[in-house]
Amino acid sequence: MYNINRRKFLGLFGCGCCSLILPSCTTVPITDRKQLSIIPEAKINQQAASAYEKFKIKTKLITKGPQLKEVVNIGKRIETAVSSFFLNKGENDPTKNFNWDYVLVDNDKVVNAWCMPGGKIAVYTGLLKITKNTNALSIVMGHEIAHAVAKHSLERASQAMTINLGTTVADIFLGGAINRTRNTIGQNTGMDIFRIGIFNPFGRKQETEADYLGLIFSSLAGYDIRESVKLWQRMSEKNKGKEPPAFLSTHPSSKKRIENLSRWIEEVMIKYPPINI
Repeated sequence: MYNINRRKFLGLFGCGCCSLILPSCTTVPITDRKQLSIIPEAKINQQAASAYEKFKIKTKLITKGPQLKEVVNIGKRIETAVSSFFLNKGENDPTKNFNWDYVLVDNDKVVNAWCMPGGKIAVYTGLLKITKNTNALSIVMGHEIAHAVAKHSLERASQAMTINLGTTVADIFLGGAINRTRNTIGQNTGMDIFRIGIFNPFGRKQETEADYLGLIFSSLAGYDIRESVKLWQRMSEKNKGKEPPAFLSTHPSSKKRIENLSRWIEEVMIKYPPINI
């Protein structure tokens, strides 16, 4: 068996990881944040489309009426505004491979919306009780669309793949110390140190980025983004006493979101006014 000291091993392992990661970095539109991307976008979009079709079959959907019309109209205005913005700047449209679709889920108990990779969007009727108006709904949908535009799912999948590879190889070298530590802390505290230390802070970074980009997309589509603060004030009131501590959450607190949005609104309104569609 070939012997290698720890420092040399880590050096070689680091070089190996860099050779995998460096050519696979992309840039988030507008924010210019570097992100890891080692999984083909077409693959994750295809998987998302398949999951979305299964979701629609198993879920009770509202197929007509003013609420669905509002969701679709907001979505189409934002998707058109996003594409026009990048085309007008002579930049690559990050949504060019999207096959947009919108559904309204008949569930008043769920206050949620999401956008799968490739532009598959669902809004739950429970959310409409909090948004209360078109401008507020555009803030939420802009946020969810921002996750897809920024390729956050692709980034998280790539990061998870890299972490799993890295910890597996390192744990072999360290004689299983990483997994023993992880399991011991988990048994004593009920917490997964990888989830708290890596995935949750990473999730909050993405959520904050989606808040910012979503505000931009809503503004480009011609909605009043000042409603964002009122929306999160209502959301904060609904979640009063129910929000977990920040270090346990993948989302920023409502208070932090309100602070960020209040700080961004004027800048976004000036730099990203409604686009002529």
